[in-house]
Amino acid sequence: MSEPAKQQFNRRSFSKTVLGAAAGIGAFGMMKSAFAQNDKPLFEISLAQWSLHKALFAKKMDNLDFAKFAKNECGIHAVEYVNQFFKDKANDAKYIADMKSRAEGEGVKSVLIMCDGEGQLGDANLQKRQQAVENHYKWVEAAKELGCHAIRVNAASSGSYEDQIHRAADGLRALSEFGGKHDISVIVENHGGLSSNGAWLAAVMEKVDHPNCGTLPDFGNFRISGDEMYNRYKGVIELMPYAKAVSAKSHDFDENGNEIHTDYLRMMKIVLDAGYHGYVGVEYEGGKVDELEGIILTRKLLEKVREQLS
Repeated sequence: MSEPAKQQFNRRSFSKTVLGAAAGIGAFGMMKSAFAQNDKPLFEISLAQWSLHKALFAKKMDNLDFAKFAKNECGIHAVEYVNQFFKDKANDAKYIADMKSRAEGEGVKSVLIMCDGEGQLGDANLQKRQQAVENHYKWVEAAKELGCHAIRVNAASSGSYEDQIHRAADGLRALSEFGGKHDISVIVENHGGLSSNGAWLAAVMEKVDHPNCGTLPDFGNFRISGDEMYNRYKGVIELMPYAKAVSAKSHDFDENGNEIHTDYLRMMKIVLDAGYHGYVGVEYEGGKVDELEGIILTRKLLEKVREQLS
């Protein structure tokens, strides 16, 4: 095993140890104390562009205005782009430069690009799998130009449980090697199919075994198929040792501002117990309130939970 791989293995082992022992040894309390002394928040908050997909698809908002909207209307200073909203612009240097200058001009951090529609990285056909890998190259390069740290991809595949582990890991490993050359991580979201099975995706991460490959645990995307649901708390626990980003999915809220499908306090304890203190992305997908209100409700809930845990 290479030295970077050993270091990653050690980090995973540490994270798993903390998960198992936090209640007994007070590791969570020690982490809170350390961050309080450094005057740093327990985690940062970003805005996933998908939260505004209705406005963007309806052309009520332009992709180039996303960073400004996030800051001025949502009170959030970091953004997560979705490639669907500038799908034909990945190789347009002028357009990417414009995105970058607008975000930087607003003092907004570009965190990652969520990538869809570029083929299955775990395709059973080797040629199609390689093509899918190469289709993502332009997004790695765009992410680098924007100042992001990662692209979010999907681990779609076909075949048996074990076949899909090997196929997805093969494509992810190849893309991660390319990402490593640009200092960009390749992170996988639980996003339907076997990727929504926490144990399966964790096994894929172990198989990839690359420092530039990780996960983006999403609080709500644990529907494997039809009515087959995976326990969201168990899934996030399994994915957090590899996490390089986190998605706070929200749909509906009660009168106290709590998300009714996910216990955010419980979920964020899981996230922090794993030693994660990076960006947590607001991703509102509900329909009972409009997109802006849903974003603000989610942001306020994260802020409330952060205060409670601090």
